[in-house]
Amino acid sequence: MTEPDLTSEAAPKLARLNDWIVAAGLAGEDGAALIEGYCKRLREAGVPLDRCAVGVDTLHPVLLGSNFIWSADAGIAQRDYQRSEAETADELWLQSPFYYLAERAETRLRLKPGAPLAAGLPRFPILEELEAAGASDYLVLLTPLSGDEAIGDFDTVYSSWTTRHPDGFAAAQVAMIEGSLPTLCLALKSALTRGITDTLMRTYLGEDAGRRVLRGRIERGTAEAIEAVLWYSDLRGFTRIADTAPSETLLGLLNDYAACVVETLHAHDGQVLKFVGDGILAIFKLSDSRAAGEQALDAAEALLARIDALNAERDAAGLPTSDIYLGLHLGEVLYGNVGSLERLDFTVVGPAVNEVSRIEGLCRNLDQRVLVSSDFAAGAPAARPRLVSLGRYALRGVSEPQELFTLEPR
Repeated sequence: MTEPDLTSEAAPKLARLNDWIVAAGLAGEDGAALIEGYCKRLREAGVPLDRCAVGVDTLHPVLLGSNFIWSADAGIAQRDYQRSEAETADELWLQSPFYYLAERAETRLRLKPGAPLAAGLPRFPILEELEAAGASDYLVLLTPLSGDEAIGDFDTVYSSWTTRHPDGFAAAQVAMIEGSLPTLCLALKSALTRGITDTLMRTYLGEDAGRRVLRGRIERGTAEAIEAVLWYSDLRGFTRIADTAPSETLLGLLNDYAACVVETLHAHDGQVLKFVGDGILAIFKLSDSRAAGEQALDAAEALLARIDALNAERDAAGLPTSDIYLGLHLGEVLYGNVGSLERLDFTVVGPAVNEVSRIEGLCRNLDQRVLVSSDFAAGAPAARPRLVSLGRYALRGVSEPQELFTLEPR
């Protein structure tokens, strides 16, 4: 980028603007607040900015990226694009000045809406919108995040700057934008990276475990003893389906059923800790506002209904179906970091974890979708009327037989 063409009056304004960006970034302002505050201060510094658009890609299981649109009339608005909108987003991208610059490895384009285009430039659809809105000047900039700074597809900040001033932007005003934009992009990268990190932690570790790791609970062997309701579920007949179904069909089945389980658990304050093949380990901590036993049984009943509905949909579409086997137990576990110095897992360990898997393993033999331990039934008396005893059974690796329960048919 060339040196900013600043007047002696504009230079101190640029310095103050950069100082504000740094302070806002250090204070942890989010992306929308950064862009809105920046645009307002550009106007206060004499830049006749009427509209600003900033776009970034992201690293997120659901979202493709985010657009921030600021206008002097309406303030800031954020629009997140989902992966399901990829086709529409790609169509808009291919018609944009940003794509034009990226394909040519260029970073700057300045256009005058309503004026004849330079030879070789396409007629970007956005120019008609800007002309109708009375825009006189349109500056498009790409700020690459080079080298190892890229996170997933978050490797460039795309921005555009528009004014309705009859004379457009003056040279010193463009210099003000270009001289402060790198600082803004650095602060924006910091803010958005925090969001990406939080999302990845929650997605791969779970809500509570991810939050604990980000707060510094990362030392190996650091764990606390908690009492919790343990949930362990897996799919009935999964091995048979895996042996016969194509890989795409198998992944679709896993995702459909996992979505049912995880969404149901989250809706009832359960914490998903681990996927073990087609199995899911989760907990309900007893410190939650409602009794954890009732929460777990509510989740179990809601899940069975969702699985029935899913099976009807998949059967109608000619797709293989499965069902859930679920074990519920209550006991004390160690909740924290387990593993080696190079690879840690934030999970629960202890005899109760082994016991819940043994209980779930009896579902097939007892022809029950849900099995509940006697410890669960005793520790959740409010939930006891919803359970019916199946008798006493020996659990592999557990010294004493114990009474097992299932949900009373409704």
